[in-house]
Parts: sequence; C-alpha cells; structure tokens
Amino acid sequence: MNKLLILIPFAALLAGCDEPAAPVAFTPEMAGFSSEFDFDPLRGPVKEFSQTLVDEKGEVAKRVSASMSKEGCFDVLELHDVANDSGVALILDANYYLDAQTHEKKLRTQGKCQLAELPAAGLSWETNDKGFITAAKGREVQIQYQYDNEGYPLGKISEAKDKRLKDEIKPSTDPRKKMDYTAVSLLNDKPLTRAKQSCDYDSHDNPVSCKLLLTDESASPAVETHYTIKYTMQYY
Repeated sequence: MNKLLILIPFAALLAGCDEPAAPVAFTPEMAGFSSEFDFDPLRGPVKEFSQTLVDEKGEVAKRVSASMSKEGCFDVLELHDVANDSGVALILDANYYLDAQTHEKKLRTQGKCQLAELPAAGLSWETNDKGFITAAKGREVQIQYQYDNEGYPLGKISEAKDKRLKDEIKPSTDPRKKMDYTAVSLLNDKPLTRAKQSCDYDSHDNPVSCKLLLTDESASPAVETHYTIKYTMQYY
C-alpha cells in the first residue's frame, strides 16, 4: 500500500509534464486562398471569420469575410477594398466560384476546392501531391509559391517580361505565433515595401487582433503607416 501511495503522486507529476499538442497545420486551401486574396491564413475548424484592416484615422481600409465548410472549403468569400471602393462576393457552386450578384463563373476549382483557373486573366494554378499551390502560369506572368513545413505561406515570386516581384515572409520562430512576421516586397531586387506585424492569439493559435506597420520604401523619404487588424472567428 505504501508503494502505491508513493507511485500515485509520481504518476500525476509525469502527467503534468506532457508536452502540449503541436499547432494545427494550415490546409492547402487556406494557404492558397490567403496568398491570392491577401489575408492572414487561419488554423483549425473555422466556420466563419472576418478580418478588418483599420487605418490610423480609425477608418476601415479593407475587409475580408468568409463562411467555410467542415471540410475546409470556402463556401462564401467576400472581399472589400473600401479604400478603393471595390469588392466582390464569391460563392462555391460545384467546381466554380460564382459572382454572388451576377452568378458569373469567376474561378474554377480543382481537387476538393482548391484554386485551379482564373479564366478572365488566363491564369491557371498548379498543385503538388499534398494539394498546395506551387505555381501559376498566365499569358504574360509566372508565379512560384513557397511554404514552411506547417503549410504557412512564405511568399511568392512573380515574373512578367522584364519585371520580377519577390515577396518574402519570415514568421516568428514561435510555431504558435505565425502571424507575428516581418515581410519585404522587392521589385527587381529593390525593396518596395516592408511589413512588420504582431498579434494576440486565441486558443486555436489564430489572431484576435494585430498591429501592422507598413513602410513604403519606394518613397523618399520612406513613409510609415500603422494599421490595426480586427478579427472575428467562429469554430465548428
């Protein structure tokens, strides 16, 4: 009995030392859509989300919202560039994303619900055996994409005629804080824009709010702009 009493607290101590589960990886669809439509990728069983970019004056500059299936497909995706008074709402219908207002076929999908083709631009995407977009080819442009081992987008290289645009993203070394990153865009190897973002996170390792600093290095002197990003999230 005495040996048993000694073992019980020891077992409890060992149980308390279990390492936390590794963060959930990013799905190919989340990685692909976030890269193409310029929003932060999210982890886990997301049902609905919104991301709102607010400028220094407290005015909304951009907003992205989506409804997702349990399988991780974007059932509805709404993109609003408020600053430039433009936007579109896309709805998934079989193998296409339709304009929610006109029902025009905007995007063709491949696999489960990954991007395949943007017919209006003559652009098509290629995927690897895991479903991640690795390349895109258009009439006058070629794009290469990169990810880390969790599927987080690390940037892309776009080439068209004599121009080469390279986007490089370096996330935090903390695997649970991928949205804490620094990034740079280079045109023909000359810096155009730099970005630095830091965030607060929820229990799914997704951001709930972020501070974003953009530096326009094409201006002389360079111009800094501060933004706040606000998120809403619902999970299955």
